[in-house]
Amino acid sequence: MGELSNKMVVRRDETGTKQTQVNTDLEVVVRQNSKLAHLVTKGGKRIALVTLAGLIWIQPVIGIGPIAGPALTAEAAASQTVKLSEEMITSGAKLVKYEYTVTRSGKPVKVLTDVIEVDLTNPYVQLDVMTGKGGQVTTRQSVEGMAKETGAVAGVNGDFFATGGQGVPMGPAVSKGTVVTSPAQLQGMYAFAVRNDGTPLIDRFGFSGTVFAEDGSTFPLAGINQESYMTEPDKAYSHVNKMFIYTSAWKSEERPAASSTTPTEVLVQGGVITQISIKAAIPGPVPADGYILRAHGTAADYVAAHLQVGQRVDAVYQLQSLTDGQLVDPADLKMMIGGHTLLVDQGKASAFTRSTTSISGGSAVARTAVGYSKDGKTAYIITAEKNSNSTGLTLKELQGFMTGIGVWKGLNLDGGGSTTMVTRPLAETTPQLTFTTSNGAAGQRAVANGLGVFTTAPQGSLLGLKVSGSSTLFIGQTVPYALKGYDTYYNPIDTSGIQASWQASNGNVVWTGSGFKGVKAGTAKITATSGQAKTSMDVKVLGGTDLESLTPGTTFAPLQAGTSVTVAVTAKLKDGRTVDVPAESVKWTFSGMKASVQGGVLTVQSVNNGAKFAYATPVYDGFNGTPIVLSASTETIWESFENMTYPISFTGLPAEAKGTVSIVQGTGEHANSKVLKLDYDLTGGTGSKFAYAQFNGTSGRAIPDNATTLTVDVLGDASLNWVRAELSDADGKPVYIDLARPMDYTGWKTLTADLTANNIKFPAKLKRLYVVNVEEGQDERALTGSVSFDNVRFTAPAAGGSNPDFPSAKAVMVIGQKSMTVNGKKQNLEVAPLLKDNTTYVPIKYVLDVFGGNAAWNGAAKKITVTRGTMVLELTVGQKAFLLNGVSSKAEVAPIIVNGRTLVPLRLVSEQLGIGVNWEQKTKSITLES
Repeated sequence: MGELSNKMVVRRDETGTKQTQVNTDLEVVVRQNSKLAHLVTKGGKRIALVTLAGLIWIQPVIGIGPIAGPALTAEAAASQTVKLSEEMITSGAKLVKYEYTVTRSGKPVKVLTDVIEVDLTNPYVQLDVMTGKGGQVTTRQSVEGMAKETGAVAGVNGDFFATGGQGVPMGPAVSKGTVVTSPAQLQGMYAFAVRNDGTPLIDRFGFSGTVFAEDGSTFPLAGINQESYMTEPDKAYSHVNKMFIYTSAWKSEERPAASSTTPTEVLVQGGVITQISIKAAIPGPVPADGYILRAHGTAADYVAAHLQVGQRVDAVYQLQSLTDGQLVDPADLKMMIGGHTLLVDQGKASAFTRSTTSISGGSAVARTAVGYSKDGKTAYIITAEKNSNSTGLTLKELQGFMTGIGVWKGLNLDGGGSTTMVTRPLAETTPQLTFTTSNGAAGQRAVANGLGVFTTAPQGSLLGLKVSGSSTLFIGQTVPYALKGYDTYYNPIDTSGIQASWQASNGNVVWTGSGFKGVKAGTAKITATSGQAKTSMDVKVLGGTDLESLTPGTTFAPLQAGTSVTVAVTAKLKDGRTVDVPAESVKWTFSGMKASVQGGVLTVQSVNNGAKFAYATPVYDGFNGTPIVLSASTETIWESFENMTYPISFTGLPAEAKGTVSIVQGTGEHANSKVLKLDYDLTGGTGSKFAYAQFNGTSGRAIPDNATTLTVDVLGDASLNWVRAELSDADGKPVYIDLARPMDYTGWKTLTADLTANNIKFPAKLKRLYVVNVEEGQDERALTGSVSFDNVRFTAPAAGGSNPDFPSAKAVMVIGQKSMTVNGKKQNLEVAPLLKDNTTYVPIKYVLDVFGGNAAWNGAAKKITVTRGTMVLELTVGQKAFLLNGVSSKAEVAPIIVNGRTLVPLRLVSEQLGIGVNWEQKTKSITLES
């Protein structure tokens, strides 16, 4: 068996002799016709580990307990599927990471997918539903929160739920034979279950139940713990003339909210009616020792006629397959969780059993799915990532991946922003986020329920050790590392009694006593040694050559002494990853001011005489990042809504979008001021939906020239919709500004948007503030809601529209000539403008010399950074992509190098530097003027 980078393993006696559990007071001896290695414990004892001509290393694989199978290696699972890695989570469950290649627009696209494979025959691993907080519906919680609360070692998000509702799964949920929620009366919705004998089941289910009164009468039950909804296909109100059971698994005191019905409720405890409330809800939550029958209409009439306090009442219910009619007793199920359309059947992509339009079936988004193998022995819990490293999958692409890895039957779970997977790394004690969700910095979404993986294995003996810590670090960053162990069931085992010494293979990292510190770029092997035993891990110290971009979170700040702003820096690596750079690893250069950065906070100490602009540039290992622009500026309150002198009106798209705008007295911290309130109802129509508060008819109102930031106080509704502003530039071109994307909070919050990256041509106007629910992922966001706005303000450079730092000039260049005239005077050029492939290139250095601005050259990255006022333009030789104030854009052609000078496309000069350009074909001359 070959050496693997970070796992040291103890093997058992070939005769099957059981190992003694490791602790600090025992010596473990394992005999296998082999040599013995020893660990040194903190108590001075020695623990023997087996070696065969040295150390034995194995890759853990699935096994039902102490006996492990052969190692698995990285391999192609299908023609488009490549296995990247696999690691045990616990006995019977492992995490397998794949790269799945799909073809879009004729080009290959690589997508990262993550699969938890669960051995359903393993007695030490179980699947179960995780529900909200405290196991109760209507509460919602992140997948990581649910996993930690329930003790799961892994988990994913589960069923669909109405984002704007109470947070109740749409489908059935059964945990250990108990119904948490019944299936809603919706068409084409499938569910995944595991029977008590361990066999999996995927089917469509209905609910049937009956209430038996003491007088012998009966009444049908419609469901358990269900939110109000419109039934299908009849489009009826779910709770009209119906009777439902609500158990203590229902947290909310509204049973349910917005049902369009008046409830009659019956409290049953110990099978006996203890309270009846006619046409009113019983106050308080459902008690743990009972349940409430919630009735309306004909069901309420039945209660009045047949049920009395003190009488016995019984409720009997079961699930029923809607495909073959077979009844399913919930007591026969270990678990069940609802989902959406069927994706795979008989090992092939199936027809969708429900419309996928509302879940963006044709768009590449994050996805979650579950399925099982043909022999019914393996469950596959699947996610497709959408983040800076991966683009997500369409449902058809997801079907292809699932069939490729061996799914026999599978269904779709909630996706998009809900898609989350957490897994417990080998030898660690708690589950962690497996990948960054599509919400990015917003983190994990709180969801209705999840599918959890649980271990029931007893404590085993020490099987292996590993180095725990990050495999990458930055220069100057200290990362903690620890020696951790796992037992024969791949669960963590206490290794606090093992004393280890740490070494590095070279000087790229150095041990500090609690971790390794990055010293210089390169790789290193870090090794933990205890006695004769040791285990290693390869780490990489990232260098400037590993970076594609280095970007501060703040792109603009006011230029004045005392200014203090947070300057968190992120790096995009050439391998596609986006990572946070620790403050201690970033150096800074400043121009136009004296400043410092301490603990990730930039503080301006003084401003250079006459400086209108200043720049703070992050630098990492010689790689210059995007500068922060500081400008002498003033903030103007554009609108306070106190004394309106022009109209504000509502308009919506599509035509079915409804809403109102009004000036009302504010609430909370804005109770003493008037605010603009936008109420919206986007339930009608199809496609992306918009609710606008429109200023001054269709004209809009002028904003300050050269405005750099827009700031608005916004009262949020946690709808997950986007809140945006629409500006119009001097040419009437619309400019869309994100204020909240998404709106994920309630209460008042000050939102600020950077305008400098939009290259706005002034004079400009603010036309609309609005809410948008885009078509992709529309099911995840609320269609109705209300937001309010107050104190709209703009920050603009104090220099205003005319900036004396940038001279007015006229320069004429001629293709092929190493000279130009500037305001009528001739100047020499080291490199001439040229015409190549119908594109005119001009030397950027000389343009800046004439019209103002600076350029910094990064030879290693072949990148030139142009700063001119509030504009920062980053160009890379040979690449069409460029950054304008940190925002990526794309030109038609790339910059080139001629005789050691960077030449840029003429159109880029015109559009991005704001310099007027005229091309004279006859003389092949270029006139630049500002």
